[in-house]
Amino acid sequence: MMETYPVADLERLELELLLDAVKTRYGYDFHDYARASMIRRVRKYMEQTGIHQVSELIPLFLHDHRAFYRFVKSLSVVVTEMFRDPDVFQVLREEVIPVLKTYPFIKIWHAGCASGQEVYSMAILLEEEGILDRCQIYATDFNDDALKLAKKGIYPAENIALYENNYRLSGGKNQLDDYWVNLYDAIKINSRLSDRVTFANHNLVTDGVFGEMHLVMCRNVLIYFNEQLQDRALTLINDSLCPRGFLCIGRRENLKFSPIRNHLEGVSNTLRIYRKIGS
Repeated sequence: MMETYPVADLERLELELLLDAVKTRYGYDFHDYARASMIRRVRKYMEQTGIHQVSELIPLFLHDHRAFYRFVKSLSVVVTEMFRDPDVFQVLREEVIPVLKTYPFIKIWHAGCASGQEVYSMAILLEEEGILDRCQIYATDFNDDALKLAKKGIYPAENIALYENNYRLSGGKNQLDDYWVNLYDAIKINSRLSDRVTFANHNLVTDGVFGEMHLVMCRNVLIYFNEQLQDRALTLINDSLCPRGFLCIGRRENLKFSPIRNHLEGVSNTLRIYRKIGS
């Protein structure tokens, strides 16, 4: 008599077969993504495409590369906002920026920049502290569509009130609308800010060290990885930090299980801002 698998177990088996097929066909290895997050993304994709079983995605992805790359893009969360978590930006302004001011040239990396609002928030902060001209900001993501949005720097006007409130709470010194041009139903970030940003495709899962940075912002990216993949990403980030460089991760993320915790000291443990130990 054939053994009956519980539906949840069967779905997990189908997911494993799907990830194996994707790795073999395209070289993308998603095995170390957090399982709960991955299955949510797969289910959402299935709903959008009218597919009823995970196993149906295997022949679809094997034979239709466009369908597969649409799925890959769906894995990258592009929802963010300007000066999100204002207390983080306040501590950056008060504790981190004064140190960065001591360098003749400053390099900052936003890993997993999504649609770019946080990147431009950093540029505004640097401008107000008088060091933007000495900074180069690198903003990376593996989602090319998100990068296109970020490069344009155009955002819906409906979010202005939220942005302005965050900005005030973060210790902003001017009027936030000084930093954009008003369009009909949107805002466009001033070129003064965007000119200091280089956008590039980079994947924390598969790519290597990204320069030698004085500050790395990687917020709300690691929550989608399991511990093994978090270790890989955090090691890459640590190797990308210059001596005494700073790291800021999301407040729902932590270094508790990563070996790099021994290489970092807390600037604000509550807000997940750290500094690399060493001369």
